[in-house]
Amino acid sequence: MKSIQSLVAFKTKDKLLLPGLLYEPTRKTKKVALYLHGNGSSSVFYRPDSNENYATALNRKGIAYFPFNNRGAHYVKKFSYHAKGKKISIRYGMAYELIRECVEDVDSAVRFLRKKGYRKFYLMGHSTGANKICVYDHYAKKNPFKKYAILAGGDDAGCYWIALGKKRFGELLRECKRKIKAKKGREIVPLPEKDTIISYQSLFDTINPDGDYNAFPFQEYANQKRSHNPLFRFFKKIRTPSLVVYGEKDKYAVVHPRDAIKILKKETNNSPLFEYHLISKADHGYSRKEHEVAELIALFFSH
Repeated sequence: MKSIQSLVAFKTKDKLLLPGLLYEPTRKTKKVALYLHGNGSSSVFYRPDSNENYATALNRKGIAYFPFNNRGAHYVKKFSYHAKGKKISIRYGMAYELIRECVEDVDSAVRFLRKKGYRKFYLMGHSTGANKICVYDHYAKKNPFKKYAILAGGDDAGCYWIALGKKRFGELLRECKRKIKAKKGREIVPLPEKDTIISYQSLFDTINPDGDYNAFPFQEYANQKRSHNPLFRFFKKIRTPSLVVYGEKDKYAVVHPRDAIKILKKETNNSPLFEYHLISKADHGYSRKEHEVAELIALFFSH
């Protein structure tokens, strides 16, 4: 099915200009699904096959598709804006983002889409985008979303714990706290163990057992609890109908994806609202399986 494709941009309340791609069905609709990408070097502009799969499946059901770059796109991205007659530049990207900032990005995207006439909203999130759905659900003051698609939610803190070991993990956590207290949280962490670029504030946000990022703490659940908070505290409280999808070969869940689904089924307080799928032979990004995932999402959103 052909889509009407538009390159668009919208401003957040803190004046960041975020770009996106709007795929609209040829027949006018008031329904739209927003897509939250993952972290790392992620950007919605470098995934044409994924966009086509999702857009085609959703448009066929009369739902527009809106993937956009949030402030965590790329490792580092410089934003500029004017305030009080001065040009101000600030760096974001994964290296500086705090996951709770997703609330402003999502709310700004919804405001933009409302102005274009959309009235019924769905939210999709892959990898860190899945974590962001949980964070958004918890912190948003007015949640407009009718349904969620929670795709390949990962345990980043658990991945760091396994990669670094208990001693080094603890050292980094303490060093992050010191840097943030000294107002040096935006300095980049020398992290030879991981092929990434990240600031002390963002690393702390990512690996802090009690932080917002720790939405899918599978490693803690299966081994030793580090968090003072209840595990899966955000996921437990979701009261929006949700589709949860993992690939059978997804390594970022830390535990086997089949076990990840079992854990989530056990931990949710609202089981009737959830639908779970394990995609055979699929990896974290659903390589060569995105068409199957797209059809599942379109069917779930349209019923």
